[in-house]
Amino acid sequence: MRNHFAAELLRMAQEDPSIYVMTGDLGYGVWDKFAETYPDRFINAGISEEHMTAAAAGLALEGNTVYTYSIGNFPGMRCLEWIRNDICYHHANVKILAVGGGFAYGQLGMSHHATEDIAIMRALPGMRVYAPADAKDAVATARQVNAWKGPCYIRLGKGKEPDLSPGRVRRGIEKIIELEKGEDIAVVSFGPILAEAIKAASILKESGIKIGLYQAITMKPLDERTILAIAQAYKRILVLEEHNRIGGLGSAVAEQVAGLQGAKAVVEYMGLRDVYPSIVGSQEYLRDFYGLSARHIVEKVEKLRKEEFKR
Repeated sequence: MRNHFAAELLRMAQEDPSIYVMTGDLGYGVWDKFAETYPDRFINAGISEEHMTAAAAGLALEGNTVYTYSIGNFPGMRCLEWIRNDICYHHANVKILAVGGGFAYGQLGMSHHATEDIAIMRALPGMRVYAPADAKDAVATARQVNAWKGPCYIRLGKGKEPDLSPGRVRRGIEKIIELEKGEDIAVVSFGPILAEAIKAASILKESGIKIGLYQAITMKPLDERTILAIAQAYKRILVLEEHNRIGGLGSAVAEQVAGLQGAKAVVEYMGLRDVYPSIVGSQEYLRDFYGLSARHIVEKVEKLRKEEFKR
């Protein structure tokens, strides 16, 4: 995913001389081609993400489009004060690329996890928030954020994410995408964990249970109209995200549904239960350990269906 984003940015930089890329002493292999092609527009700021962010804001306020890049929580949470005061307050045209959201760097422990980042970034006025699920999403996201002149936070996968939309071309990312129409329960997913939702939907379908399956790529601004339509069409909305259950997509969906009058879906969450992950392991292992894998989604849907039957 990150390589596809970088390749699309390189293509756009050929037409747009204002595009700069700044990294925190990493991204080797990802940005090599950009650095070779545009050495004057590629800056390695070293392991000093706060300085990188402040410098990016300055470049942006001179009329440039600046992309900062680092792993996990380093370009976002480590730099929060600079993002708030230098970028968002001045509506600077800086795009923050956080590679390896959620448990992608699971072997490195909680210091490298990005599991509170969405809540923090969506709270900043003027900040837009995105989480593509695969390479096609990443390319579409690159085009969208480059066209919008203002702060953006883009949570990217670490790499080797499966193609979740074979044969389909992404034409827009602003609207929540309906992948499958179902009955009673709709699952709304955000980011690469969509792969688990797709697996779960397939397992459930084999047992005669058809869930609605939806994907959000743009989390802020949220596609409120589609959320409300889902809330009126289903009895339950199950939000799946590789993030703390507080402040993420689940919270945003619940905020919208709470204001809906009349019959509406009950909003359920699948995310971290307000804990710091205290173990290490692969992303797949941690998703399963913390109850976010396909088998846990299947169990949750089956439980919700039984509850609906009793009502």
